[in-house]
Amino acid sequence: MNVIREEIDALNAVLTVKISSADYQLKVKNALEKYRKNAKIPGFRPGHVPFGLIQKQYGKAVLAEELNKLTNDSLYHFISENKLNILGNPIPKADAEIIGSFDLPGDFEFSFEIGYSPVFELPISAKSSFNYNKVKIDKSLINKQVEDLRRRYGKLVSSELVGEKDMLIGKFEELNSDGNLREGGISHSSTITMEFLDNKKTARYFLGKIVGDQINIDPKLVSKGEKDLASMLGIGEEQTKGISKFFRFTIQEIKRMEMADLNEELYNKLFTPGEVNSEEALRNRISADLEKMFSGDSDRLLTREVYNYLLEKTKIQFPEAFLKKWIKLSNEKPLTEDEIERDFSNYLQSLKWQLIQTKIFKDNNIQLSKEEVVAYTKELLAGNYAQYGIPAPEDAELNETALRLLKNKEQSNSIYDKLAEQKLTQYFKSTVSLKSKELAYEDFLELAKG
Repeated sequence: MNVIREEIDALNAVLTVKISSADYQLKVKNALEKYRKNAKIPGFRPGHVPFGLIQKQYGKAVLAEELNKLTNDSLYHFISENKLNILGNPIPKADAEIIGSFDLPGDFEFSFEIGYSPVFELPISAKSSFNYNKVKIDKSLINKQVEDLRRRYGKLVSSELVGEKDMLIGKFEELNSDGNLREGGISHSSTITMEFLDNKKTARYFLGKIVGDQINIDPKLVSKGEKDLASMLGIGEEQTKGISKFFRFTIQEIKRMEMADLNEELYNKLFTPGEVNSEEALRNRISADLEKMFSGDSDRLLTREVYNYLLEKTKIQFPEAFLKKWIKLSNEKPLTEDEIERDFSNYLQSLKWQLIQTKIFKDNNIQLSKEEVVAYTKELLAGNYAQYGIPAPEDAELNETALRLLKNKEQSNSIYDKLAEQKLTQYFKSTVSLKSKELAYEDFLELAKG
């Protein structure tokens, strides 16, 4: 067997596999002998079928199978031995003539196209500068967190007058345009939370009202979209399309959140007893926790920014014609030329990032060892327990759960991707120049949404 490489250009080549009869004759003969031993043909005892009959019946199929094996072995041995970095797999050259006859087997030649993985440089270094966006942990943000904690651990009490953050319990009743109750109209008990009313003019209708007061109101003004409106009125979402705007809301109860006091009882609910024992210590702890929490978001924003930069600035040429043929041949479902063209740019972007990430890992000897993956999985599990306030199990049990989780292909891929992203982020932070930039919480959220 012999493989000849013909370079077409920097990204494409043709590999021609030459197979002589001596390469396959014995293999074909041995394969046919196995068929002969097991063949059940009327008129002949098993194992006594004439070899010529077996050859006539199965010869071409066996020859094709052996040629296919020899061709594949030759191709991948040649690619490996010559350290060819290719994209996808070799594909049969459509316009090449196959040399050789199955009727009169002799020498055969098969030609295949290959596409080289492009050589490129990454456009980032210590001179590359990126913003490292952080949330500004200021007094107002800490105050909001303290208020949220006090509200979360507070209790609802009855109130006489409607205030800006109260919850109103009452009944919606549908009216006629003249203000009288509509016979057979909608009647449903519901709630209105003053704090979440977007329309401040509407909110003023309720301020200062007492139990028993009635307010004529369009329910759309106190709901957030069709789903919320349907829930508020006790109807199906499809019924909200032509809903009347004439409704009366009767206040039956006014509930106000009585904030939890900042005292030892609250501190011990939030943290390990004795860990926080004053308002100052609480604020310091909140500040530290916020900084730790947002650091992960800052890392993700940096990674996203560098990712977009690398995709835009890294110059890579692809053997596009080859890739389109390879996609068509390798896809499980038949694809039309139009379908391939429509999604090809997205495919190239995905392939481009895959090559960039592979180069980063290879050039910097970044690896994902099994021990690291297991340890990282255990960290994720422990974090999940902590999120629900449950202590993590003993290390042996945690290790067993991690190993079981990694046997699930989908879960395992997700964990490997997360760890790979973490490694990339570490590489970016240690490679490029970072400009620390503090943003207000709301501005940081807007940036993150982008």
